Amino acid sequence: MDKICFARHRFPPDIIRHAVWLYSRFTLSYRDVEDLLAERGLDISYESVRRWFMKFGAPIARNLRQMRPTASDYWHLDEMVIVIRGQRHWLWRAVDNEGEVLDFLVQSRRNAKAALKLMRKLLKKQGWPPTRLVTDKLRSYHVAIRALGLTAEHIDNKRANNRAENSHQPVRRRERKQQRFKSPGSAQRFLNVHSATYNNFYIQRHLLNRSTFKRLRTDAFNVWKTAAAEV
Repeated sequence: MDKICFARHRFPPDIIRHAVWLYSRFTLSYRDVEDLLAERGLDISYESVRRWFMKFGAPIARNLRQMRPTASDYWHLDEMVIVIRGQRHWLWRAVDNEGEVLDFLVQSRRNAKAALKLMRKLLKKQGWPPTRLVTDKLRSYHVAIRALGLTAEHIDNKRANNRAENSHQPVRRRERKQQRFKSPGSAQRFLNVHSATYNNFYIQRHLLNRSTFKRLRTDAFNVWKTAAAEV
């Protein structure tokens, strides 16, 4: 895990970490974070919050991923349309059967080449093939699976893919709050941090009693602080 250097910044690391956490954890704009910090007596502009997120978001996300437990080998793949500067793009996403975001890819096409690129990226990052793949009926997935020679059980039923469909909801909320993404690159960079933070704080509280939930939530905060630790 990499330590993060907060040297040569006017504000202490705890404030910077808190601002980055607010923006990546909740559906807030940079100006919303500025107002929340102002309520606590901190005169910090939204532009400072933006620069902090751009500088420290990626290394924090990288550390969070390194600290995550091993994901399930049941993968759900899906794609959603996003509009960037008036043009349709596709956000390809993979989650496991527990809702953990495995990976995503912003592409301009919804075809076999894009599906193959996502699955190659997944296999490289996870280090092993899945035992079950759940997709919708898009034929591009079948082409990609055959090209990679995967022997996993393949279920191409939209009703069985609710796990992936539900994982799009936080992205839709952020897309509306940001008045749509500005470019494919900026969408990819933002979602890289957003998905890592989402995974860390994703706790299925409806399945837990209160004491277990409080313990897991405390653990999530401790992991975040460790991932954002300074040099």
